[in-house]
Amino acid sequence: MQVYEAPIRDMRFTLEELHTDDGFGNLEGFEDFDEDMTAAILEEANKLCRDVLLPLNWPGDQQGCRIENGIVRTPDGFPEAYKQFCEGGWAGLVVPQKWGGQGAPHSLAKMVEEMSCSTNLSFGLYPGLTGGAMVSLEAYGSEDQKNFYMPKMANGEWSGTMCLTEPHCGTDLGMLRTKAEPQEDGSFLITGNKIFISAGDHDLTENIIHLVLARLPDAPKGVKGISMFLVPKYLPKEDGSLGDFNNMKATALEHKMGLKASATCQMSFDGSKGWLVGPLNRGLEAMFAMMNTERVAVGIQGLGVGEIAYQSAVWYAKDRLQGRSLSGVKNPDGPADPIIVHPDVRRMLMTMRAYNEGCRSVSAWVSRALDAEHASPEPEARARAKDFVALMTPVVKAMFTDLGHENTHMAIQIHGGHGYIQETGIEQFARDARIAQIYEGANGIQALDLVGRKLPDRMGRNLRSFFHPVSQFVEDNAGDENIGKLVASLQQSFGALQLSTGHIAQKGMKDPEEAAAAAYDYLRLLGFVAMGYCFAKAAKVAHQKLAEGAEDEQFYKSKIITAQFFFDRLLPPATAQFMAIKSGKASMMDMPADAF
Repeated sequence: MQVYEAPIRDMRFTLEELHTDDGFGNLEGFEDFDEDMTAAILEEANKLCRDVLLPLNWPGDQQGCRIENGIVRTPDGFPEAYKQFCEGGWAGLVVPQKWGGQGAPHSLAKMVEEMSCSTNLSFGLYPGLTGGAMVSLEAYGSEDQKNFYMPKMANGEWSGTMCLTEPHCGTDLGMLRTKAEPQEDGSFLITGNKIFISAGDHDLTENIIHLVLARLPDAPKGVKGISMFLVPKYLPKEDGSLGDFNNMKATALEHKMGLKASATCQMSFDGSKGWLVGPLNRGLEAMFAMMNTERVAVGIQGLGVGEIAYQSAVWYAKDRLQGRSLSGVKNPDGPADPIIVHPDVRRMLMTMRAYNEGCRSVSAWVSRALDAEHASPEPEARARAKDFVALMTPVVKAMFTDLGHENTHMAIQIHGGHGYIQETGIEQFARDARIAQIYEGANGIQALDLVGRKLPDRMGRNLRSFFHPVSQFVEDNAGDENIGKLVASLQQSFGALQLSTGHIAQKGMKDPEEAAAAAYDYLRLLGFVAMGYCFAKAAKVAHQKLAEGAEDEQFYKSKIITAQFFFDRLLPPATAQFMAIKSGKASMMDMPADAF
């Protein structure tokens, strides 16, 4: 059974209590989003996601999308839910008010995003992609383009996509073949085929605005010859009404492992009219403005699915009667005890809980930096926030999705045979979550980005935004009577991270394969140290609140227990990855290809 209630108390804890000392200060432009407004938004979002989106999740997976008379149809109930979603203003929650959005901070919007990912990940992709397209358009579009397209995208009337991948090229976009023929009126005719285009066509909006990567006939070879074009499904008239069809179509829908209610299209553009977005031959730069936003969003997808998998597993563990507790009967009136009494079930539940709370706290930290990057009144804080976002984006994308997928498998294990059959809806979580480790740059690519670009950038400047606050926290709290032992463990793992950083820097300069061989382990170690830092801070706040006589006593006690479990059970194996990093590339690369 798919069970969900938004973890609003923990969300508010991360927003309002955990990161108040993150060094970014009071951000400008968010004065309306005080604690009362935040609480109201989270409550309303929970109602929509729990009562409207969740009931469509399993039926949508069973029905999937289909092509009828050349038009992609989403599952029953999706168009009505999307209309309700837009009428509530959710499509433009984080969009600046000048474009008709709500102007909410990312730190709040990511919590709402988590809810939609928990309750109906397929549905959440449609407005999510529109939001990403708007990021690129706002950063690189002309004023006329922004003024014309952004308001209709902000209110959900029109949607957006990103069209990168082609049948012969995925990550290696330098091989891209889609052509852009310049026209006398300043437009371009786009011709080519794209695959894996999420929301490439659907029946939720009246128009779809595609951002398409293509190259001019005389463009330089490789990625330096790629430009980005705005290509609408229907050519809009000057008054915003729809004109002629723009000669494109979804030629097929991908038959996928999961996310069956999300229309993943093969798209054909046949002389479709488009307009250049951003400078010529710098389309990859423009697209990466969207890609980086989407990579954080994909990390939230992992967290969202991990949360509903946890909640569903808790519900089942409390309800399912099997065996007796090893410490004595807990349910004397029943034939057996609920399985939540068994240590191995507790191991899995606590692991899932710690992964979710740890990822959520890191997410809130990164989201605060996303806001500070543009809204901090201090230039130094804006620069530091930008560095931190750059460093942590691959970690959020890769680690959150890895842990979210692990959570779905533990949920299946807790459900036993009932988790393996479709009717309970639990196996859907594992299928839906799996793609998040692949798209928007596979997780191995994220690790390479971290060690190959983000670490050496400007002589390691990005790392300072992370190392400095962690080091300061360890120094300030090593002797704390409540969290001293947690801080000692954090210090040990942080030391392993520092040594690993030096090892990769030294070896990688001589042999890039050495850095690449260590990349995945390094990303995981960095992610777990970030979670450890947040858990230690959370335990400190919880102890302070309990000492002050906080009313929500059980919440803070639970926060301390979860932090202790993380440091006891989950951080030590991550710290040991330093040994894997030091081992080098030999055992990984020495095997001849023919011997596999």
